[in-house]
Amino acid sequence: MPRVRVIDHAGQQIGVLPTGEAMKVAENAGLDLVEVSPTADPPVCRVMNFGKYQFELNKKVQANRKKQKQIHIKEVKFRPTTEENDYQIKLKSIMRFLADGDKAKVTLRFRGRELLHQDLGAQILNRIQTDLDSNAVVEMAPRLEGRQIVMVLVPRRK
Repeated sequence: MPRVRVIDHAGQQIGVLPTGEAMKVAENAGLDLVEVSPTADPPVCRVMNFGKYQFELNKKVQANRKKQKQIHIKEVKFRPTTEENDYQIKLKSIMRFLADGDKAKVTLRFRGRELLHQDLGAQILNRIQTDLDSNAVVEMAPRLEGRQIVMVLVPRRK
């Protein structure tokens, strides 16, 4: 008959017992026998209320999940012909997203023959980078994807 090391509900070590006897000890206490460390020699079992243990473990997981902040990716779209006032408004939106701890995806979309003037788009994205240098770090450098250039910014760690 296999033997297991038994720890009681108070945390005191009972000793190495046959499995059947360990089950009787748990049954007499009105609790469950739970295998804590199966790789040890002999395996370690603990006398505990397994339902209560699972409930408290689940409660800890929920509390940790509640503390986490989920990061979202917010997108702001520009055009090569975006005027100064619109640029400033969109720049403020990006700053607000970064201040909230979210990532900002800057998309510069070209229409028709605007694709011939990619240098204008690159200038706008470089200007965004320099304007947000104190608030953001470029996670994904500007790259052309079809008819648009995409860049991702993340908040700068303080």
